[in-house]
Amino acid sequence: MEQMLHDPVDFSIDRALKRGWEMFKSNPGLFIAFFIIMIAVAAGATYFLEDFASLVTIFVSPALAAGFYLAANRVSREEPLEFRHFFDGFNFWFPVVVVSLVSGILTVFGVIALIIPGIYLGVAYSFSMLFVIFAGTEFWTSMEFSRKLITRIWWRFFAFLILLLVINIVGILCLGVGFLISGPVSYLAVYAAFEDLTGPYLEEEEHKITLPHEPEP
Repeated sequence: MEQMLHDPVDFSIDRALKRGWEMFKSNPGLFIAFFIIMIAVAAGATYFLEDFASLVTIFVSPALAAGFYLAANRVSREEPLEFRHFFDGFNFWFPVVVVSLVSGILTVFGVIALIIPGIYLGVAYSFSMLFVIFAGTEFWTSMEFSRKLITRIWWRFFAFLILLLVINIVGILCLGVGFLISGPVSYLAVYAAFEDLTGPYLEEEEHKITLPHEPEP
């Protein structure tokens, strides 16, 4: 894994977007349906829980996002994808909540401090959850791997995230319907970027996902 931080980095925005789109096209109905659930959970918490809506953001949303990345991984490995697989993120509930909470707090502190450090950390920690899930590293190691890797291509990755933001804004402006496509594709594109940059190293380390309810190969 350390070798990953020293080898040349080849990150293509175009390649990540195309790969994300290809994965989406493989199961558009499932990805859209789960994304609607993610939106419904967030909106429902805001409407019904009001002041306690942030608890859903902290304790539920990370597991849902993890489920999206796990589904993307199944598609990438050409394994069957069923709707229940999107909820496998809850098998990683504690570590993904911790890494999301800690990286979020540090990003907020960075914004409060001078804004620019917060923007830097917000971008640099983009892969933190993915390292927790797919590399099996604890939260701080995952955050540092993410920060060090993305820092090497920070401006390009920042442009990638800005492009995803613009795409989602356009999707929302299209009567909100476009967002049901742009949102899932954004998650899948981020996963595609992560896989593109780390895949060979994770394979060398023989880090395989073994979910609690699935038998060892």
